[in-house]
Amino acid sequence: MAGPSDADNEAPEARGISRRAIVRGAARFALAGSAGLSVSGLLDLNAARTMAQTLESASPQGTSEPRPVPFETLVQRAERLAAEPYRAPSSDLPQELAALDYDAFQAIRFRPEATVPLGPRFSLQPFHRGNLHAKRVEIVLQSPDGVRPFTYDPDLFDLGPALKGRRYPASLGYAGFRIAFGFDAGRPKDQEEFLVFLGASYFRIRGRDQIYGLSARGVAVNTGLPQGEEFPDFTHFWIEEPQGDAASITILALLDGPSLTGSYRFAVTPGEPSTAAIETALFPRRAIAALGLAPLTSMFLFGENGPGVRGAEPFDDFRPQVHDSDGLVVQTPGDRLWRPLVNGRPAPQISSFRVSPLEGFGLLQRERRFRTYLDVQARHEDRPGLWVTPNGDGFGVGSVQLFEIPSRTEATDNIVAAFVPEAPIAAGKPLRLAYGLATVGVEPAAALVPPLARVVSTRVGSAERLRPTNPPSPQRRLYVIDFEGPDLPDDPMAAIDVALSASAGALVEPYAERVPQTGGWRLYAEFRPPEKWPAGDVVLRARLSHAGRVITETWDAVA
Repeated sequence: MAGPSDADNEAPEARGISRRAIVRGAARFALAGSAGLSVSGLLDLNAARTMAQTLESASPQGTSEPRPVPFETLVQRAERLAAEPYRAPSSDLPQELAALDYDAFQAIRFRPEATVPLGPRFSLQPFHRGNLHAKRVEIVLQSPDGVRPFTYDPDLFDLGPALKGRRYPASLGYAGFRIAFGFDAGRPKDQEEFLVFLGASYFRIRGRDQIYGLSARGVAVNTGLPQGEEFPDFTHFWIEEPQGDAASITILALLDGPSLTGSYRFAVTPGEPSTAAIETALFPRRAIAALGLAPLTSMFLFGENGPGVRGAEPFDDFRPQVHDSDGLVVQTPGDRLWRPLVNGRPAPQISSFRVSPLEGFGLLQRERRFRTYLDVQARHEDRPGLWVTPNGDGFGVGSVQLFEIPSRTEATDNIVAAFVPEAPIAAGKPLRLAYGLATVGVEPAAALVPPLARVVSTRVGSAERLRPTNPPSPQRRLYVIDFEGPDLPDDPMAAIDVALSASAGALVEPYAERVPQTGGWRLYAEFRPPEKWPAGDVVLRARLSHAGRVITETWDAVA
């Protein structure tokens, strides 16, 4: 439904190869180069000439590239490809690779000394095919001097005990790749991985001092619809080698799937935050019921208010919270909405937030304290949020849709957020758009404007505890929402106006008070359920104003 699980889509680095190993590998590569040793996998232009036939047989239209491929050429290729019937990737993976279990696949190790430098501050390592990562992607390195097809070489890998003695031809290809960067300009060879493309159209990006968490995708097709979700693939990549001391890297990609093709340009700048300027041209082969643009995929198991919906089964877990993201933010002119994520519904749920125009949206991890998670290995507090900002003419009229799948395991990515256009997606009608993607760590973040105070926690408990009734009414619930951020009044006696609404039942008796320990404000409101619950969610909303001006985000939650 939401796609490959977190474990299935996870780069080997996350389960056994640490970022420190990547750093050491980059350092060893530098030493080997200075000693004059050859490094397997680093292809010069002479080698490229002998390997051009491999690229020619695998590339679209059957042509090799004597010169770098510009983005507009790739747009034309995607358009031509959309006019042809879809051809599923060949299932040419050798049986012993397809049959690898998780541990045997994780035992395949890239040899760090073979790391491919991309300019002074970047480097590349490919992923081996096998297990669930069966599909092949073609990788080309290109610079102003020409192209270097990056074909498979078995000497780049230690294949582990299950495949000891095996060798595979150059036609095997790779499953994906990862890019490392020297964040410190004074130590360009001390490199850390920050970007991964692996599986369908998924990719992960992190900022400095963060670890991987949620994923981004090129596109989402029919997420949550009865006909089933479709997962188009990035099939070809052209990686432009950074020139000089460049701190950005550009990657072109070709997308292909049953319903559409596409071309992508990713101009990625690692740092704090890491950012990507993304251009895409999409060419539908057929009508698409729900096309998700700039989709984000994450995991939410449980948070500060438990699973988060009525009747949800609690989790028997020593950790107080488990999630890669804890909320969705949707920004429109003059308003910013925060929806805490929930789990535990009996069935998947789609929530739609109509926007016209959209200024930005993202899945964020706002809770960033270790004591909230108590997981030494997962380090949920260091996982980034991702923020999408439309550029140019924007995304048009449509809605940000949030898809939440009930889940009992943290290995499953059960959250999807994407912009879905209101206009029908017709066969043969191309779409072009541009947007920015930025990692978000500790807030306030520059990417999120205007400077409204943000929701930092939502807690729910029995209203009987503080305001008992006789006889007791256990269905009464007390919502406690904490706001922190700029422009909140320092005067605890300030007149705060509270706007409340509920789609069924009622939010009543609001009370707002300043929290001197944090400098923020806390809102208390009691929810009194309707006599008969509706079939779906009850949506609750609240925000604070002062002196005639809205000063907080709109809190939007489900009961």
